[in-house]
Amino acid sequence: MKSALLAAVGVSALLLSAPALAQGVKIGILNDQSGVYADYGGKWSVEAAKMAIEDFGGEVLGQKIELVTADHQNKPDLAVSIARRWYDVENVDMITELTTSSVALAIHELSKEKKKIDIVVGAATSRLTGDACQPYGFHWAYDTHALGVGTGGALTKAGGDTWFFLTADYAFGYALEKDTSDIVHANGGKVVGSVRVPLNSSDFSSFLLQAQSSKAKIVGLANAGLDTTNSIKQAAEFGIVSGGQKLAGLLMTLAEVNGLGLQAAQGLVLTEGFYWDLNDTTRAFGERYLKRTGRMPSMIHAGTYSSTLSYLKAVKAAGTKDTEAVAKKLKELPVDDAFAKGKVLENGRMVHDMYLFEVKKPSESKKPWDYYKLLATVPGDQAFFSAKDSGCPATK
Repeated sequence: MKSALLAAVGVSALLLSAPALAQGVKIGILNDQSGVYADYGGKWSVEAAKMAIEDFGGEVLGQKIELVTADHQNKPDLAVSIARRWYDVENVDMITELTTSSVALAIHELSKEKKKIDIVVGAATSRLTGDACQPYGFHWAYDTHALGVGTGGALTKAGGDTWFFLTADYAFGYALEKDTSDIVHANGGKVVGSVRVPLNSSDFSSFLLQAQSSKAKIVGLANAGLDTTNSIKQAAEFGIVSGGQKLAGLLMTLAEVNGLGLQAAQGLVLTEGFYWDLNDTTRAFGERYLKRTGRMPSMIHAGTYSSTLSYLKAVKAAGTKDTEAVAKKLKELPVDDAFAKGKVLENGRMVHDMYLFEVKKPSESKKPWDYYKLLATVPGDQAFFSAKDSGCPATK
């Protein structure tokens, strides 16, 4: 009787552990696939993650790598519901991309609770590796501090010493305005005002009129995606630039410049962590991505490739997909891929060079997607907070 009971317990244990061994490694792409940020990340980030999985060989530790995706519609409650199901029911091991700062902060907290890894690419707030840092959370392509240092610092030093902000009315916008304002003040500039704009607005007229009447030299667009392109188009109708003010797209990527076209976007100064025409490595990656999607990648798409590849390298190096072991390897291994060469700090911030660009005039562009002139390279240790200075409680 005792032997039979022990045998039954042994078989039950095997049955319980077998699915865990057989299920493989599962990665989730959770982002906006239908709204204001669909072009910014969306299905294009999914393709980048697929490229990383294929480049890695399709399996790790002898197990198949599976990719799942979902549209969070920029709703934190929906995102948490999807992620909770992924973690609890579908055995997803890591979630990445996570466009929209309010979503990323919510998933960051859930991942801490569930002891699962998330690698944020599309969201901007520097709080992710600051006061909201957690042991299993990482931030990859850029953040609001890096954007402020690049675009805010450059324009203020060049004489744009008065600023007015059009700010997206949620966590991302607040963080971007604050971090850029800090850089403006540090360089002797002054913020003369700001206005908060609801996400996915179609009419920017009242906000632009406030910016115009402020007489600020720089109108800082602390928004992203379609909100940025729409505000730039409507600013032209009000004659803001022709009237002597300059627009600063504080978060613009190649996708938004392409959406605007060079005629409308020419002269804009912006900061990105990647450009397809930087060097031979980025050009080779860009051409592969172009053949696959019909478009060149932005820093969000290339960053998602990098976050996915880096996670898989960490799993391989750890010899397990155990969260603690993989998180440790992510912080130990250098990053060296088509997106960037960098390192991951103790607070989860991936540090790499950022680039200050000016959008070319149509006459300067020699081929499709030839959009940027490189103005300056911002070294990673200048672009990003150190772990000690980030505000992360674990690194103070």
